[in-house]
Amino acid sequence: MQQLNENALLSGNLFQDEARFRAIFDRCDDIVFRSFLMFDNVEGLAVFMDGMVDEQRIDTELLKPLMSCSQPEPSWLQDNDLMSWLCCKVLSSEKVDIVTRFDQAVEALLSGAMFLLVHGSPGALAIGIASFKTRSVEEPATEPVIRGPRDGFIESLQVNLTLIRRRLKTPQLKSEFLQAGLLSRTQLAIMYIDGIVRPDLVNEVKSRIRKTQLSTVLESGYIEELIADNRYSIFPQVMTTERPDRAAAALAEGRVVIMVDNTPFSLVAPASFFEMLQSSEDYNQNYMIATATRWLRLWLSFSALVFPSLYIAITTMHQEMLPESLLLSIAASREAVPFPAIVEAFIMELAFEGLREAGIRLPRPVGQAISIVGALVIGQAAVQAGLVSASLVIVVSFTGIASFIFPSYSQGLSIRFLRFPLMIVAGTLGLYGILIALLGLLVHLSKLRTFGEPYFAPFSPIDLKSLRDAILRIPWWKRAK
Repeated sequence: MQQLNENALLSGNLFQDEARFRAIFDRCDDIVFRSFLMFDNVEGLAVFMDGMVDEQRIDTELLKPLMSCSQPEPSWLQDNDLMSWLCCKVLSSEKVDIVTRFDQAVEALLSGAMFLLVHGSPGALAIGIASFKTRSVEEPATEPVIRGPRDGFIESLQVNLTLIRRRLKTPQLKSEFLQAGLLSRTQLAIMYIDGIVRPDLVNEVKSRIRKTQLSTVLESGYIEELIADNRYSIFPQVMTTERPDRAAAALAEGRVVIMVDNTPFSLVAPASFFEMLQSSEDYNQNYMIATATRWLRLWLSFSALVFPSLYIAITTMHQEMLPESLLLSIAASREAVPFPAIVEAFIMELAFEGLREAGIRLPRPVGQAISIVGALVIGQAAVQAGLVSASLVIVVSFTGIASFIFPSYSQGLSIRFLRFPLMIVAGTLGLYGILIALLGLLVHLSKLRTFGEPYFAPFSPIDLKSLRDAILRIPWWKRAK
């Protein structure tokens, strides 16, 4: 597409303006030019992108009234131009703007607007009549719940904004629009509740987004990576969610929600490590059960990180820590295995991760069968062939189950891949290496910040008031707000 001069104006010469549009959209066969005649044989031209507008509404609500309208009163035209008369007296569409520059016209045209040019009238009417094919609102696949709302975000930004406003019916809920991507010109919405959110947080979010210089932004993951405080950390510093109820709860807590067009995943900033271990379902069921579930998640998340490393360290360097009967059982199972514990652990972990990734990429009915049956068959065959021990298969299976408990998929990925450096340290330094690695990890998490907020809060620094809701689920009758 040719570069647009911002000072190039729509002149009112229909043939000249049409030629300019055709030159800009050269070899774009999906752009439609539809000519028509109005009163006194005044020529008009409708310009739109095929497939991005509702053509039935164009015929019934726009072209038909324009072709059958009568000549405007001279008294009206003395004080107003023809375009204003068409807006007020002829067209019934609720989204009509007068555009005077070509760059504005092209941008709106590519966003699904229809342009109306009239010979002799400078400028054009940009009529919002976009009609994109979108999927229906359904339950998110990545955040299923037993009890809770079943609607989720889709790829339409306007629909997603509506799902939020259905839950927060207040004029304090603000939504500001930005653009990202020099080529894609992807629309973003910054949502927050005025009076609850910190103004400096909103300004910082907008500032970081405006500094992005990517040519294309096709998903919210592009924005997530660019606005992170520490770009070299493996941990997600912005929470992603497909659930409108979770986004609404974050807004009510004074956070900012970033919604990106063409993706169902919205971003919540700032976020903390322990919030990503919480599910929206925790607040929809009994507080005692929800508290026990949170403790279970904390234990399983720690197990998913260190369990294979502990097995390697104990069986390799610290056998005296095991009871004699358990030690003899593990030794008997590893008697025919030709590899050291760290090698067989890496073989099984990599095989398990490969099966899990294959199960995701394959068609859904086939993928589920491959990931489950494949793990059972390979594990049994590896034990019978003497490549791995039965005890390690149990360790890897338990670790795999524990890695599925994370409500945040991106946080689960971080823990899954941190297992491998810990396994290397365990195989070389034993339990001392695991302790050193965990201390280094705690230091990193304590130093990490996201939009000025401590990432490891409320444990570092200690906040007793917020600590209750991190490891407990406080009942609603104990909350002031």
